[in-house]
Amino acid sequence: MAKAPSSSGTAAAGGRGPAHHRTRLLLVLLVAVAVSASTAGFLLRGALRDPCDAHGDSASLTAAAEGSPLGFMRSKLVLLVSHELSLSGGPLLLMELAFLLRHVGSQVVWITNQRSEETNDVTYSLEHKMLNHGVQVLPARGQEAADTARKADLVILNTAVAGKWLDPVLKDHVPEVLPKILWWIHEMRGHYFKLEYVKHLPFVAGAMIDSHTTAEYWKSRTSDRLKIQMPQTYVVHLGNSKELMEVAEDNVARRVLREHIRESLGVRSEDIVFAIINSVSRGKGQDLFLQAFYQSLQLIQQKKLKVPTMHAVVVGSDMNAQTKFETQLRDFVVKDGIHDRVHFVNKTLAVAPYLAAIDVLVQNSQARGECFGRITIEAMAFKLPVLGTAAGGTTEIVLDGSTGLLHPAGKEGVTPLAKNIVRLASHAEQRVSMGKKGYDRVKERFMEHHMAERIAAVLKDVLKKSREHTRP
Repeated sequence: MAKAPSSSGTAAAGGRGPAHHRTRLLLVLLVAVAVSASTAGFLLRGALRDPCDAHGDSASLTAAAEGSPLGFMRSKLVLLVSHELSLSGGPLLLMELAFLLRHVGSQVVWITNQRSEETNDVTYSLEHKMLNHGVQVLPARGQEAADTARKADLVILNTAVAGKWLDPVLKDHVPEVLPKILWWIHEMRGHYFKLEYVKHLPFVAGAMIDSHTTAEYWKSRTSDRLKIQMPQTYVVHLGNSKELMEVAEDNVARRVLREHIRESLGVRSEDIVFAIINSVSRGKGQDLFLQAFYQSLQLIQQKKLKVPTMHAVVVGSDMNAQTKFETQLRDFVVKDGIHDRVHFVNKTLAVAPYLAAIDVLVQNSQARGECFGRITIEAMAFKLPVLGTAAGGTTEIVLDGSTGLLHPAGKEGVTPLAKNIVRLASHAEQRVSMGKKGYDRVKERFMEHHMAERIAAVLKDVLKKSREHTRP
């Protein structure tokens, strides 16, 4: 989960009119989601948006288009092809783009290529959320999907795996559609580099990637391993939603959420909380984080340091899946006697309550790191320092020694991370200073309007290329 878009927020808490009641209602909703810590969190996303936005009249759509860098997309037909529809970062980010496009009057059609055969409440709920925003949802296979791709002004393939959709559905029409495809790639793992997924990549209008590090990795890997060339590649850093920023900047909301979550976890107000917020998997490094946390407790004891009682929170748990990795995490906590200091929380989109409740975010993704790591900029919006691996997109977000501290990926990073945990636990003023600098950095370059401007520049270029290709 993790680098997923967060749940919504709340308006400024002032006055006793409609805005006041709106704020209090959203606080109640946020707290309710925090208590359940369930996938119902997606219900909050867009809670601040007027449902009429998706089906607004011509005047309101015109106004929205004129006020947005994406305004030129009004009336354009855009087909979004996602490899799956889940609570993971890629699909949720594409949904966010779908809503931004709908807000300016684009006609948006969504296709999910890989669907579970079983009844899936998450998929069902997310699809209905899109329908409520005026996004049309089509089956991945069939003539309607192929016809939509041919008629569309723009087709966005989301993730490398979505490339598997092209040949089975479009068949002989693949060459016709390729010049208007923007391929949005988020993956950093080597197993995505398969020719069956990306054989058409050199022929699309462009590739959009979330960080410079990932873009360079894709360029070298496709050339060296697959002997194909990347198309023109655009790097687009992501941005925080307006909804999340409203929560982060609302002192009342943050205080209420902080108190409630800490109470639910059994954490006192004076305790210090380090949290990792990602879907639980070996690649996200929860095991190494817990090892570092255990080491930090030992260091504090050995050096007889006076620090607040420390807790570790792992948000992104899923015991229903009963994975071997998660079982190992829980066994480690019990074996080393830190079960009273470590708290597991089910995966949720409602990350705002936890960001309000913690003191430090740990971004411990392993190997090549995160492509970008949306949770990192969300934490910085809450004025939290970040302890991150010196890998992937994290190095383009976190300024080492300024907005947080970086440590190596892998086992060699465990002790440095433990020392960084002790350092921030021991220096409250440093936590505050780093958090403030992180917030300033977010306001400077990682806001929704920054992302919209960056994406708008890419879409303009891709549409121009498509028109030139189809011009008689």
